[in-house]
Amino acid sequence: MKRIVRDQKVRKFHQAKWDEPIIFELHQPGERGVEVPKVEDEIEAVVGDGISKIPAGMERKQLPNLPEIGQMRVLRHYLRISQETLGADLNVEMGQGTCTMKYSPKVNEKFARSPKMAELHPLQDESTTQGMLEMTYRLDLAMREISGMDSFSFQPGSGTQALFAMASIVRAYHESRGEGQQRDEIITTIFSHPSQAATAAVKGFKIITLYPDKDGYPDLDELKQVVSERTAGFVVANPEDTGIYNPRIKEFTQVVHEAGGICYYDQANANGLLGITRARDAGFDMCFFNLHKTFSIPHACGGPATGALGVSKELEPFLPGPIVDFDGERYTFKRDLAHSIGKVRSFYGVPPAVLRAYAWIRSLGAEGLEEVAKVAVLNNNYLYHKITQIRGASAPYIKGRRLEQVRYSWEQLTKETGITTEDVQRRMCDFGLHYWTSHHPYVVPQPFTLEPTESYSKAELDEYINALAQISKEAYEQPEIVKTAPHASVVHRIEESVFDDPKQWAITWRSYLKKAEKEYSHK
Repeated sequence: MKRIVRDQKVRKFHQAKWDEPIIFELHQPGERGVEVPKVEDEIEAVVGDGISKIPAGMERKQLPNLPEIGQMRVLRHYLRISQETLGADLNVEMGQGTCTMKYSPKVNEKFARSPKMAELHPLQDESTTQGMLEMTYRLDLAMREISGMDSFSFQPGSGTQALFAMASIVRAYHESRGEGQQRDEIITTIFSHPSQAATAAVKGFKIITLYPDKDGYPDLDELKQVVSERTAGFVVANPEDTGIYNPRIKEFTQVVHEAGGICYYDQANANGLLGITRARDAGFDMCFFNLHKTFSIPHACGGPATGALGVSKELEPFLPGPIVDFDGERYTFKRDLAHSIGKVRSFYGVPPAVLRAYAWIRSLGAEGLEEVAKVAVLNNNYLYHKITQIRGASAPYIKGRRLEQVRYSWEQLTKETGITTEDVQRRMCDFGLHYWTSHHPYVVPQPFTLEPTESYSKAELDEYINALAQISKEAYEQPEIVKTAPHASVVHRIEESVFDDPKQWAITWRSYLKKAEKEYSHK
């Protein structure tokens, strides 16, 4: 392989790399990290004399399968793993694409970890949680202003859960009007997130998918052809996952409303819209925001998250409850929602996420939120302009400005060099940078999806652009460097065919042992 020549504009990077086993493989029988205390007398009284008062279904039949390992080795294990991890606080994280990895102010973490927050219990009496209820109510008011909706529930624990709740509300609404059997179709678009179609399908709806017209936008004429008395609703992200904003969106919602359908809006990512346009103004009856995207809540490895669900006055009785209400003196839970779809998550959602979002909004104010959108759009269009000048890169479908993100394509690079987007992804690890391709199915060939948000400076945008330009140069001049990457990262190349074979999946150590034992017994 030729010597790797690094462009001076690209940061030097080499990540710590440990050949670190998983903690179950570090298990040593009899080794202890803590000395387990003696069972309390009160518990002993319940389970003593061999007569257990614990319900049979709650008793363990065998001891838990936990690794036995000393404190020092536990500490060493997790510190080594931490050195092999990158994240938004360590590197330029615009490569997470549609997940909006922005800066999360550390003062908000202080609030969330305060004992006043951390020691709250969901079963406390309302009189003892007035502060948290007030923040929830005030966040509701802020979200109403941002979206134009009339009421919010913060119970959904993710964007997909919020989409499921909205599909449930659509069904419940039509059933309350005696049209539940008739209205069995949900319309969406091919560029929208797969969760939109998936959650509606789980509720039993037939999915109709709109494809782009000759200009690359969702086809309005096609919508007019498929909408009917069977239409229950229309769900769309706008801008969609490709970064394309449909400027005629209000015409779409009007067509669906004329047919008697409900329009609901996936605003998981509203980073380019804050203070500029609102869901209600575009004709939507419902929308949701991911607090862990637009409103700066840490993703925290997939949770805890919140899909803040807002509805019009007509749909408020269908919200998952309870929601917070205020009578001018006290904050209370409103539980008597006439047609509530019921809980979609235990208790009241994730209050620490509500607290962080409330603090973020209050620190920025209305003008600050609008500035977030303007800078995010500016950053994205700078990135768009520069990346489409890199050899082998393009942005399919429409030409011109995009909003807060873009799904780019290396189709030309692949055709001319054989280097795929997965190869580029591995090589980006050598620069300490994250890079996401796309969810499946790929509607953009050889995709990569970037969203710079408002958090990154021009110098940081340039760092990311220069890394992509360097890899493009290598692909044409020294492709073996890219094909054998990564070279400086903890990440290694793996055999990926197993990802498509459920028989080889093992999501827990117990399932792995079962499958390994079964495989061994056949040999």
